[in-house]
Amino acid sequence: MMFAAKGGDTLPLHLVASADCEAFLQTLSATERAWAEACGFRAGLGEVVLFPGESGVAKAAVGYGDETARARTRFGTAAARAHLPEGTYELISDLEGSALEEVLLGWLLAGYRFDRYAQSPAPRAMLVAPDGIDAERLEIIAAGETLTRDLINLPANDMGPEELAATASELAEYFGAALDVIVDDALLDGNFPMIHTVGRAAPRRPRLIDMRWGEKGPKLTLVGKGVSFDTGGLNLKPGASMALMKKDMGGGAAVLGLAYMIMALNLPLQLRVLIPAVENAVAGNAFRPGDILTSRKGLTVEINNTDAEGRLVLADALALADEDAPDLIISMATLTGAARVAVGADLSPFYATEPE
Repeated sequence: MMFAAKGGDTLPLHLVASADCEAFLQTLSATERAWAEACGFRAGLGEVVLFPGESGVAKAAVGYGDETARARTRFGTAAARAHLPEGTYELISDLEGSALEEVLLGWLLAGYRFDRYAQSPAPRAMLVAPDGIDAERLEIIAAGETLTRDLINLPANDMGPEELAATASELAEYFGAALDVIVDDALLDGNFPMIHTVGRAAPRRPRLIDMRWGEKGPKLTLVGKGVSFDTGGLNLKPGASMALMKKDMGGGAAVLGLAYMIMALNLPLQLRVLIPAVENAVAGNAFRPGDILTSRKGLTVEINNTDAEGRLVLADALALADEDAPDLIISMATLTGAARVAVGADLSPFYATEPE
């Protein structure tokens, strides 16, 4: 997800706020104005109007809405990209600073397509980055988001614990980070018993991914749940609930995407990334309801439901993170369906140990 190179032919793409709609219409020819009015264009947030020319689209306008509409959502204009035909566009707007950056980042994110298995990726609209904008920074943020989305979208047969570790290895090699991956029975030797227990039933062996980067600045540790597929274990999920469980490594994918951004932007941090990567499978050696496990921290845990495996693998990883006494630990996980019940599908619940 990148901006188009400068220097070629471009099509004007006007960004128009609701309050400026009438003034914008007055800048058009009579034919264009009649066309915009016939299309019902009033510059509502995300509205799009395409102005035809002799050989296709001559220019386009996207509604920027009003402050109330923009306050309800981020990247409110992003979806407009899907309505634009293939071509290279130049943004015409008076926006600047963070407001302009949000529009541009939304454009980049809206260009995401998971086309790993596509024979011929679909063409898309491209945008030239306006002058005065740190385009490279926005592209890095979008690239980190793309990495996260790609990892989550990959099917479980192509994204298991080993492949998640391989992705971390590629990042470590590219950015000069240190990487340690503890695999299978070595987890027991290293005192990560719950990571091993959750993943031991799968032929794809459990592992703990540990990546370090940076020597100066505050210590930041990112911990991400990396359950590459969750059957529920012996407390087997219903088929409908299991269908999308390839995404149960979303926390691990998110911290790798964030780590990419941090390292690519060369932020002054001492970064550590910890991902317990396992597959929660069913086999004769799977852990059972009623089992009592001892965690890395020494606390015992009684298993009432093997489908609550995420907190088990995270407990060992978070205990390790805490031993390093970082300034901040951020943990990300697709942890429980109860969160969806509490806040719905569009919000991410979170909690912190400090009020501020």
